[in-house]
Amino acid sequence: MNLQDKPENAHNSDPQVNALLKLAIEAVDELKGESVQVLDVAELTTIADHMVICSGRSARHVKRLGETVIAHAKEAGIQPRVEGLSQAEWVLIDLNGVVVHIMQPVTRAYYQLEKLWDMDAIAGESSTTH
Repeated sequence: MNLQDKPENAHNSDPQVNALLKLAIEAVDELKGESVQVLDVAELTTIADHMVICSGRSARHVKRLGETVIAHAKEAGIQPRVEGLSQAEWVLIDLNGVVVHIMQPVTRAYYQLEKLWDMDAIAGESSTTH
């Protein structure tokens, strides 16, 4: 996935966040992260403007993807906050504006983050409950 492939409604006002998003996508692409999704969550939360969610084929692949994102961030002068790297089932990397989730396929299917952060699904739920 390239930066151009992100959703058209992505929040583009902050060049620093856009640079972080590009860094995350390129790092994940470098090691062939699978099923890459970019979510614009700026309207839903204050913790991040975007989330990048992808899968790795195995624990080793998930760990290497995470290490690659971390290395790219450090090269750019960013000290990311990281969780789950040693277990490599679900690695979460906070780049301060962009949060990267790298998961094994079973974990990703179980938690379904895309559904959790889907603006259309949230809007549909709120309109049916009133």
